[in-house]
Amino acid sequence: MASKTDMPAPVCLIENRQGKLLVCPEALRWLSQIHQPVVVVAIVGLYRTGKSYLMNKLAGKNSGFALGSTVQANTKGIWMWCVPYPDRPDQTLVLLDTEGLGDVEKGDTRNDTWIFALAVLLSSTLVYNSMGTIDQNAMDRLHYVTELTERIKAKAPSGKNAGGLEDSAEFVRFFPTFIWALRDFTLQLELNGRTITEDEYLENALKLKKGDTQEVNLFNLPRKCIRLYFPQRKCFIFDRPTQRKNMHLLEHMKESELDPDFVEQAGQFCRYVYWTSKEKTIPGGHVVTGRLLAKLAESYVESICSGKVPCMENAVLALAEVENSAALGQASARYVELMEKKLTLPTETTQQLLGIHAECEKEALRVFMDRSFKDDTRHFQAKLMKTINEKKEHYCHQNELESRKCCEVVLTSLSQELDNKVQEGIYSRPDGYKCFVADLKKVEERYRQEPRKGIMAEAVLQEYLKKKEDVGRTILQSDKNLTEKEKEMAEAKAKAEAAERERELQKQQMAEQQQKMEDLKRSYEMNRQELEEKMKRERELLLEEQQKMIESKLAEQEALLRGGFEKETRRLNEEIQHLQQENSKIKEPSWLASLVGGLLSVASLFIPPLRLLKRF
Repeated sequence: MASKTDMPAPVCLIENRQGKLLVCPEALRWLSQIHQPVVVVAIVGLYRTGKSYLMNKLAGKNSGFALGSTVQANTKGIWMWCVPYPDRPDQTLVLLDTEGLGDVEKGDTRNDTWIFALAVLLSSTLVYNSMGTIDQNAMDRLHYVTELTERIKAKAPSGKNAGGLEDSAEFVRFFPTFIWALRDFTLQLELNGRTITEDEYLENALKLKKGDTQEVNLFNLPRKCIRLYFPQRKCFIFDRPTQRKNMHLLEHMKESELDPDFVEQAGQFCRYVYWTSKEKTIPGGHVVTGRLLAKLAESYVESICSGKVPCMENAVLALAEVENSAALGQASARYVELMEKKLTLPTETTQQLLGIHAECEKEALRVFMDRSFKDDTRHFQAKLMKTINEKKEHYCHQNELESRKCCEVVLTSLSQELDNKVQEGIYSRPDGYKCFVADLKKVEERYRQEPRKGIMAEAVLQEYLKKKEDVGRTILQSDKNLTEKEKEMAEAKAKAEAAERERELQKQQMAEQQQKMEDLKRSYEMNRQELEEKMKRERELLLEEQQKMIESKLAEQEALLRGGFEKETRRLNEEIQHLQQENSKIKEPSWLASLVGGLLSVASLFIPPLRLLKRF
C-alpha cells in the first residue's frame, strides 16, 4: 500500500532527557502513516564529527538536521527524517541522526551505549562516523560495539549461554550493513608500497593479532565484534570540506564553495547508500513498514527504561501479536466492505450468496496474509475463519429475512381475492371446495411465476398453504355435492400433496446445508493452500537468511584460518554445522507439513462443523 511522506524537517524520535530515553509521540504519528517498507539509515559517532551534514546530504538538503557550530553537541537522543526514497517510489527512506557519543558535558555517559544499540536495532544501514584514521585510539572509542552482547539479545534466555560472543551468533541475522565514514582523512592509501582501496584499508585495520594475553585480547575484541557482527562492511574517506574557519558556515555554503574532492566523496557516499541499502527486516525476512518501525522503537525503549535488555525475539513476538490482531481486523473489515458492495439481497439461491462470499473471503484472506506474520499457532488465521464464517451466517440470515419479506408481500397481494371470497362465504356452496382448490392453485401458480422472491420462496409458500389447510377442510366438509367417500379421498389427496411439499422443502433445506458444508470445506482448503504458499515463501526467506549467515561465517572462518586462529575457526565451524543442520530440517517436507497441518485442529475449535473434515 502506498503512503505519502512529506516531512518538512526532522523530528525527535527518541529523546534523551536527563539520562532517560523517551519515545516522542509526534515521530510515532509520522511513522504510523507510512505503510510502505522503510529503508532505515542511522549514523553514529563521536560528537562534533559532522554526522548531521552527511544525513542532510542523504535527505537531498543542505540543512535539516542541526549541524551545530560550537564544541557543544547539538543532537540529543535520536532524530528522524522520513523522505521519499530516490528512484524507489514503493519505499520510504528513514534517516536517523544520533546524538554525539562521548560528550563530556553529559556527565553520565552510560546511555551512550543504549543510543548506539538502538541505532543498530532500528537501522538497515549503520554509518559509523569518525575523524582521522583507524588506529587503536579509534578502536578504543568504538568500545560500544564490544558491549552489544550486554545491550542486545537475539533470543529470549534459554539457559544455554550466559553471554559473550557465542550468544551473538544470531546477530548477523538482523544486524545492519556497516559503513565506516572517515572524516578529514589525510593519509595516503598505501600498504607495503601498494595503493589500496578504502575497503582494503578497513579490512587491514580489522586484522587480529595472535596471542592470548590481556593486551592482545583487548586489541582484538572490537575488531572481532565488527568482523562477526557486520560481515557486510564498507569504508569511505572524506577530505575536509572547507577551511576550519568556515566550518561553522557549512550548511549555508554552496557546493561550488566546498572542496571539490569532498563534494565528489560525499556524492559517492550518497550514491552507495541509495543503491545498496535494503529494506529493514526482522528475523524471518518480514519487511518492516513505518508503522512497524514505530512499534519496534517503542518496544526497545520500554525494555531499556524498565531495566531489561532489548530482545529481538521478544520484540518480534510482541509485534506479531499487535500486527496479527490488526491484520484480523483489517481483513474482516475488507470482507464486510466487499460483501456490502457486491451482495444484493435477496439472492435467488444460497449458492449465489456463497459464490459472492467466496470471492470476498479470498480477498480478505489476502489482506490478512499480507499483513500477518509469525502466527505460529494459527490462532489468528483460525479466528479470521471464524469471524468470516459468522459474518457469512449473518448475511445468510439477512438473506432469509429479506426473501421472506418479498414472498409475504407477493402472497398477500395474490391471495387477496381468495381471502375475500372466503370471508364472503362464496365457497360455502355446492362445488365450493372444487372452486376453492382451483383458486388456491391459481395463487400458487402465479406466485411461482413471480421473480426475485429469493431462497425462502418454497418455505413461505409451504407455510401459506399449511394455513389454508383448515380453511379448505371446513369448505370440504360443508360441500353438499360431495359424498363422504369423495370427501375422504379429497382430504387424503390434500394430505399427500402437503406431505410431498414438505419432503421437497426438506430436500431443498438439506441441499442448502450441504452447500454450506461444501463451502466450509472450500474455505478450509483455500486457507490451507494460502497458508502453505505463505510458508513456502517464508521458508525461502529463512533459507536465504540462513545461507547469508553461513556464507558470512565461512568467509570469516577462511580469514581466521589464514591467520592461524584455530580456536576461533573451530568455534565458527560449530556454528556453521549447526546452521547447515537447521537448513536440512527446514528443507524436509515434514517441516512444512507440521506448520500447515495444525490449521484444521485450531480452526475446528472455533468452527465445530470443521471437525467433520478430519474424517477425510
